[in-house]
Amino acid sequence: MNDDYRSPLDDEFDAIASELWENNASWWQTGFTLGADPEYEEQIIPMLREHLAGSCRILDIGTGEGQLTRVAAHIAGVEYIAGIDPTWEQIEEAGRRAPDIDYVKAEASHIPFADGSFDTVVACLVFEHIADLPGAIAEVARVLRSNGTFLFFLNHPLLQTPNSGWIDDHIIGEQYWRIGRYLVEERTVEEVEKDVYIPFIHRPLGNYLNLLAENSLVLTRMEEPPPPKGFLEKAPEYYEAATIPRLLFLRLNKA
Repeated sequence: MNDDYRSPLDDEFDAIASELWENNASWWQTGFTLGADPEYEEQIIPMLREHLAGSCRILDIGTGEGQLTRVAAHIAGVEYIAGIDPTWEQIEEAGRRAPDIDYVKAEASHIPFADGSFDTVVACLVFEHIADLPGAIAEVARVLRSNGTFLFFLNHPLLQTPNSGWIDDHIIGEQYWRIGRYLVEERTVEEVEKDVYIPFIHRPLGNYLNLLAENSLVLTRMEEPPPPKGFLEKAPEYYEAATIPRLLFLRLNKA
């Protein structure tokens, strides 16, 4: 069913993305896990712990090397955890770090679990890299039980639009946050560090919300947290924009 959504552009982007993620898996593992990244340590992981309370069966989409599944493993009452990722290097490293958790190489648009397998699905900073958004959201809804929960973390679609950023305009004597072409869906490959290229797809927030609604995923909470203290200390140039959220969190329940 999900193949109906795909286009040649999706296939081309996915092929590029797959190669880039395989090539740069160690960049992620070194820079964003095991306490290396303050946004995860001070913001994302505490929020995840809070919202996983009461979960029994959890699926982490785009699990990477399994950082969030290892957090979930310490939640009281959790019975089963699985993580999927399309990158072999990440899946293999996840298995080495947590051999008791099930990790499967798979795309978000083709989740290899039966209907209603999970009461909680997590996707953290993943869907902005996925070409087949309709297919992926449909799969989230399919594998969730009735009244199951989708914990959805995104780079803020409005305020982190490509080419957005803090502007210190000395000519007019003002400081402001510039927003890029928000309404334009845009696929880019960005150099996030020297010689590290990562694929991104920017979409307006309405694209996400409408697809979620069409798949009976009902918004129950939304948060736009400020950048955490540790991130600002690591990136002091961001202090001037500390009132601009980098993260958007949506909690949704399957009707």
